[in-house]
Amino acid sequence: MIYGLHAFSVLTGIITSVTVVGAFVFGWPSIIAVILNYVKRGDANGTFLESHFAWQVRTFWIAFAWTVASWVLILTLVGIPLAWLLILGVSIWIAYRVIRGWLALVEGKAMPRA
Repeated sequence: MIYGLHAFSVLTGIITSVTVVGAFVFGWPSIIAVILNYVKRGDANGTFLESHFAWQVRTFWIAFAWTVASWVLILTLVGIPLAWLLILGVSIWIAYRVIRGWLALVEGKAMPRA
């Protein structure tokens, strides 16, 4: 269900005027997903699902950090093109992480710690 919420945010960013990063970091589906990650994390201790919870939380917070970095770049005229490249790169990275995680979950595999 959590990967589904994250995937819905990515899809929202793709098909609407919101960016993937914006929909992922500030959209209600991903915010609910992160809350569920923290609430249910303890239930997964000692199982392969523990790595998926960590993977999802890390994806959210790294995306958030890069979003803040892009905002800082947007504040300067020189950094605006770089900020848009950063947003595009992070959007692709988010989609990759959601798809890779979901596929590993379906296969019953743990996620790497990176």
